[in-house]
Amino acid sequence: MDPKKRSSDKASQEMIGRMAEAGQQNAWDRFEQQEPQCGFGKLGLCCRNCSMGPCRIDPFEEEPQVGICGATADTIAARNLLRMIASGAAAHSDHGRDVAHTFKMAVESDSCDYMIKDELKLREVAARYDIKIEGRETKEIAADLSDAVMTEFGKQEGTLISAAVYPPPARQKVWKELGVTPRSIDREIVEIMHRTHIGVGSDYKNLIKQGLRACLADGWGGSLIATELSDILFGSPSPIRFGANLGVLDEKQVNIVVHGHEPTLSDIIVAVSAEGELVKMAKDKGAEGINLAGMCCTANEILMRHGIPVAGNFLQQELAVMTGVVEVMLVDVQCIMPALGSLSNCFHTKLITTSPKCKIAGAEHIEFHEDRAVETARQIIKIAIENFEKRESKVRVPKMMEHGIAGFTTENIFYHLGGQFRASYRPLNDNIINGRIRGAAGVVGCNNPKQVHDYGHLTMIKELIKNNILVVSTGCSAIAAAKEGLMRPEAAAKYCGKGLHEVCETVGIPPVLHVGSCVDNSRILTILANVVAEGGLGDDISDLPVAGAAPEWMSEKAVSIGMYFVASGVYTVIAEPLPILGAPNLTRYLTDEIEKDVGGKWAFERDPIKAARMMIEHIEGKRDALGINVEKERKLYDMEERRALAVE
Repeated sequence: MDPKKRSSDKASQEMIGRMAEAGQQNAWDRFEQQEPQCGFGKLGLCCRNCSMGPCRIDPFEEEPQVGICGATADTIAARNLLRMIASGAAAHSDHGRDVAHTFKMAVESDSCDYMIKDELKLREVAARYDIKIEGRETKEIAADLSDAVMTEFGKQEGTLISAAVYPPPARQKVWKELGVTPRSIDREIVEIMHRTHIGVGSDYKNLIKQGLRACLADGWGGSLIATELSDILFGSPSPIRFGANLGVLDEKQVNIVVHGHEPTLSDIIVAVSAEGELVKMAKDKGAEGINLAGMCCTANEILMRHGIPVAGNFLQQELAVMTGVVEVMLVDVQCIMPALGSLSNCFHTKLITTSPKCKIAGAEHIEFHEDRAVETARQIIKIAIENFEKRESKVRVPKMMEHGIAGFTTENIFYHLGGQFRASYRPLNDNIINGRIRGAAGVVGCNNPKQVHDYGHLTMIKELIKNNILVVSTGCSAIAAAKEGLMRPEAAAKYCGKGLHEVCETVGIPPVLHVGSCVDNSRILTILANVVAEGGLGDDISDLPVAGAAPEWMSEKAVSIGMYFVASGVYTVIAEPLPILGAPNLTRYLTDEIEKDVGGKWAFERDPIKAARMMIEHIEGKRDALGINVEKERKLYDMEERRALAVE
């Protein structure tokens, strides 16, 4: 197949062609071999939750069908969807748990390779957990915070603290009245698995309520904990310049690609790779130095804090190996294709797994333990250096590389908008109210070989910013935008409508703000909470002129993310429909009726232009409801009238 029909990215097109020439398979080839995909599964109408089945319900039968136990299409599809939410919430929240364990170790040990790098954020987060700060040492505060966040995962009484202090009060009231306020992270995931077991719940709306509860425990709990503690441990990001695409790989250097999601090892690798002894060792082997590059969300973690370049997003992991210049592909957890094992064995590349949760056939396993972080990092870098000499003479690195600015967070946006002495979200709210910015959109998520690689992200984002919608982005979507040059401040002049261009130029920001990895979608939640708190745009997140989208989603994490945005009051559009379309009542509930319960709802649209216009229409509807689309008569005040003005 023509590589242009597989990817919008030129570097990827080049490497897809090279894989075809070399007779190597990639994700697109394997997708084509799977066609036609199971129609029942795509509609959510397969049930394997007991050994009486598997049961399939035919959506085209005139008489309603049920499974052997009597489960309807709505029950089966709801159960399947909940299990996707459970898996996605478990993945991101387990990431948070691992960071929490590292944080606890850093607090308790005086010889730990990790340390607290952002004491100000430590104190800010501790205050939200009602931990005493005044007159106390950093280690004391950190110890109390460590105990508090660890309790969030498994406590048996009360509610999740972070879900009770970060969201707007009006949002918390919605959850309380619906009965979906999360109690603890693990409890909600376990309860999903119980409720979806054979012979338990069958009411699809009641099942979905537990899905809402679990995803809220993820977004406002596990994922938020991961973000907050990562900032404290590794340093809060600040705007930083970076390079993106396969062209960041260097034929003259030892190339190590870190891939996965957790920052605990990759952050140490960044520090250790600069050690003089290791750099000298690389030069002794004929290399000019050591070049680190990221892939997927580990890339986003280390680029946000260190400016480490990004080699690519999810569908480029095989293409990076295909360049022939990757000495080590270093992986931890999530979004790692098992196919990397066999592909790496066709090259000199060593695939190294580091997590006990993730072992891959054909890979070397070097288990990472936080108490030996530096030692393990040195071991891996030395393996990469030794492997440099084994590189084959014929290599091919695409020349495509773009630059952008990353490192925007909930906290530093205050400074960028208001300056050092008047740090505030006020300029953002004011520019939304006056219409220069019509609203904001979060465009996030993965890549999927069902869509042309990066096309959905780029087309949607360009349509949104053309219509004066400010975009915030995370994960693979953020990497797609960066490769296209949409994270350069000067992109505003090329792609934005007049109002957004004016604001970006004045503030000095790009029209697409990179706010982190996919676990950092929690930053988008807290940004929205701050916009509400600033005032003038309603009392709840559901009042705001905002929308969310995942135009190329593929993972169960994306289902949990999408559901916690819907549960937080955000209209959310995805390209590939949730596997529920064979269940008409459930589909109607999630795409329409649920809005009455939580203020947000789902929409499905594969065409990114149409999806963007649906988001714009929703945003304009919210502006109408707020009364900010009404042109106000311009009044010129004389001096006496000015003196009479009251300051509220």
